[in-house]
Amino acid sequence: MARSKKSSKSSTELKQSGALATKFARGAKDARIRIEAPPKSCKDTFSLVEPQINAEGVHIWPFDAACPVDMLFMNTHDRQRVRMNRHRYFEILYLCSGSGVCHIQDRFLPFKAGDLAVIGSTLYHRIECQSKAPLTIAALFFEPELICCDGGNDGAEYLTPFLLQDAGFPHIVSGKTGVPGQILDLMMRIQTETPATTPRARLAVKTYLKMILMLLVNQYAAYAGTIETFRRQERALDRLKPLFHYLGENCGNSVHVRQAARLCGMSESHFMSFFKQVTGLSFVAYFNHFRIERAQALLANTDESMVSISQQVGFCDQSYFGTVFRKIVGMPPAAYRRRVREGGSCTGQRQGNHIGPRTLVGNAAGAM
Repeated sequence: MARSKKSSKSSTELKQSGALATKFARGAKDARIRIEAPPKSCKDTFSLVEPQINAEGVHIWPFDAACPVDMLFMNTHDRQRVRMNRHRYFEILYLCSGSGVCHIQDRFLPFKAGDLAVIGSTLYHRIECQSKAPLTIAALFFEPELICCDGGNDGAEYLTPFLLQDAGFPHIVSGKTGVPGQILDLMMRIQTETPATTPRARLAVKTYLKMILMLLVNQYAAYAGTIETFRRQERALDRLKPLFHYLGENCGNSVHVRQAARLCGMSESHFMSFFKQVTGLSFVAYFNHFRIERAQALLANTDESMVSISQQVGFCDQSYFGTVFRKIVGMPPAAYRRRVREGGSCTGQRQGNHIGPRTLVGNAAGAM
């Protein structure tokens, strides 16, 4: 997905953003105050994220190479749920309004307005709405290399809350601690500096990001995770890579559990347990989500018939294709195509190939 960015912001915009940051920080400290994001700047999470998830369930974000940090607002509703996914970048989410759950692997963590979610690069996850109104989320994405490659020896220490995320990690920081409000204020300050087109702006973004990370390091100081957790999760993902590659090349073919297990060198029973532990979904559910995502791209970007599309993504029965599509997307295929064509929300968005966690992240982990 390509996004255009203005080279600079006017002084008026900066003042408005600064005022908004103050308002958000004040509201974050008082759960009774409803926090509202600027309506024009909110993006639909499904349209923004789903088209960029590849066969491996990896979401690719188009960062600015000079300063790989982005802060944005998203709306999440229950009509269209994003596929369980992971990403090589690190993610911090502040829930501005609404009530939901943070679904991470096989865990469902309550996520309330004023709370913060801290999510690393190896865990499959998604945010699910549980309120009538959509969730409004302030999201901060950043590449860990930004911290690891600044010439210092303390990069890994800044990233420890993201590297120690085992099965019991407390991903949600309650708004009652006051920490989410402080972090939101710094997130808003980062937004006022992006796009960071000057050395001063890039220095400011990195400084605010380090302040955020320091707050998280303090928050998780007592957590007894180990760096071996991060390495073990990466090894588990590596075992599934032959299967992910095969799915990407054979989306239109039937792939049975026995065949998938053989590709990974496992027995069927061990594979089914292992796959769900790593991805948070059963293999059948994961494959269906992947095929439907491919169908969405074809519906959005081609004029091919429903019969042709259903066959290309491996559904011989068009009726069954429609049933699975509606269950996952929340609407029939024809309605989805009309919505995309009318709104243009999913057309022309970049489809990325998988890029695994960079070596620098592994080096940082090894330095701890």
